[in-house]
Amino acid sequence: MLHPSLTPLLVLVLGVSLRAAFPHHTLNKDCRLSKYQNIVQEEQQAMDKMRQEFVSTAGNRGLWVNNHKCNTRLFHRKWNAVDLPMSDRVVLVAAELNLTTAMLELPAAPSFAEVRRRPLDFFRHAREDVRGCVSVDPSHQPSGRLRHWLHKLQAAMRAETPESTACLRATAILHVLQVLDNLRCAALQDKCCRTGMNC
Repeated sequence: MLHPSLTPLLVLVLGVSLRAAFPHHTLNKDCRLSKYQNIVQEEQQAMDKMRQEFVSTAGNRGLWVNNHKCNTRLFHRKWNAVDLPMSDRVVLVAAELNLTTAMLELPAAPSFAEVRRRPLDFFRHAREDVRGCVSVDPSHQPSGRLRHWLHKLQAAMRAETPESTACLRATAILHVLQVLDNLRCAALQDKCCRTGMNC
């Protein structure tokens, strides 16, 4: 059975994937993403420290994703946030933030619970800010590559075993810096570009 804390997450992602829209050129007036254009180094360091603590406390189980023992390879994509239309970037980030926050909220060993505190607080605030950017438009459909990824995310969250939940958790925690980069890209809008390219 789906982990209780994942049920509302699945509902959120289903809503985001089916009817989420984002202005192509301007942010909603309730959208507060500009502060994520430059994420302070301390936040990134706190997330990296959390990742290291997770690998340390989980042992080999924390390395499932890197060892390909976990088939929920949600963050191994052939495209990046910058490859998506601006209307899709915030939809992607909204889904990633929902996933990451839910996974960090799962019960944890005391040492990890302590080190995750700051990153979890950051992701909770970011999730609320991004919610102010997503509006409902029945006529909008995400691009094909994003829609395909959202379906993969939904399938992963429907898994029914403790092992699959652990796999999803490891995937999210090991890729928190990627979620951070995608949040920054969404905030930058048309100023987001690939590393080494002039925009």
